[in-house]
Amino acid sequence: MQFLETERLIIRPFNFKDTEFIIELLNTESWIKYIGDRKVKTKEQAKLYLENGPLKSYKENGYGLYLVEQKSNDQSIGMCGLIQRSYLNHADLGFAFLDQFTGQGYAFESSIKILEWAKEILHMLRVLAITIPDNVSSIKLLEKIGFKYQQEINQPETNEVLSLYEIRI
Repeated sequence: MQFLETERLIIRPFNFKDTEFIIELLNTESWIKYIGDRKVKTKEQAKLYLENGPLKSYKENGYGLYLVEQKSNDQSIGMCGLIQRSYLNHADLGFAFLDQFTGQGYAFESSIKILEWAKEILHMLRVLAITIPDNVSSIKLLEKIGFKYQQEINQPETNEVLSLYEIRI
């Protein structure tokens, strides 16, 4: 099922056929370094990740993280979408791409489309984003999109220091 489309990308809801891609993405060097090891190594663990993450969020919030595919060849290359975190009072933009697809504008392109959708369909007025302070590439991308740094916060479960950004859309 197609959800959103850009010039180069299809953005669609995840389903259980995406388990192998989830295993690949969640075990990339950049995911583990900047997001953390989710210990998703098997198809069953990937199914649980999808079930308790994106699929649950679609039902509970009306949005979540979505699969990003190249339009030209249906290649799954990353994820992008909105997350409702218990410790944030607005939705949070999230994105992650396979390492070989970074630096090609895909995160920018999909993030812009998600923000347009958030404004036009979900009627959101602001969206947040969080990242660890040394994730320079994500910070540059957030600033390019128009996010403004707000403050450092502590992630409640881990007490990890995060940089909080906001955009008014």
